[in-house]
Amino acid sequence: MGKDIADVTVHIDETLDHSKLQDLADEVRQVGGVESVTFHDDKPHLMIVKYEPNQTSSSSIHQTITAKGIHAKLVGL
Repeated sequence: MGKDIADVTVHIDETLDHSKLQDLADEVRQVGGVESVTFHDDKPHLMIVKYEPNQTSSSSIHQTITAKGIHAKLVGL
């Protein structure tokens, strides 16, 4: 049986350039249980995070982002 994977879309209020988005994605990837983080330069306010819900939660991911001083909301929850 495969592992459970969930995903969450994060709306970032600030407009971050590619370098800052990459730095933020790298920070989120450090959260235990995060499988992948994707973003696109043509939609810089959106980030999709795939994670194992038995190891972390969307609120932990959100807290990691906001701890960096970035204003963000979880979309679709």
